[in-house]
Amino acid sequence: MYAQVSSVTLQPGKADEWIAITRDSILPAAKERQGFVNALILVDREKNTGIGISLWESAEDVDAVASSGFYQEQVAKVAECIVSSERQVLEVAVEA
Repeated sequence: MYAQVSSVTLQPGKADEWIAITRDSILPAAKERQGFVNALILVDREKNTGIGISLWESAEDVDAVASSGFYQEQVAKVAECIVSSERQVLEVAVEA
């Protein structure tokens, strides 16, 4: 399994909007993608930061998210909420 980890710096006061767009638009779209397993959205309201972690069945599934333009389309939905974002893809080494 593979994790796509997106770390964001949020505009002050935009955490709730970022969460709502992610919950109501981005995650439903991700659930339709081949290989999607689950996701977590984490936020630190004091530091205006957030992390989105999506889990995928294979490296090919998570690579398709970026190469198809899907990832970029989803980031565009929250562009007004964020200052910056960084994406990583990591292998899930241990799951409990």
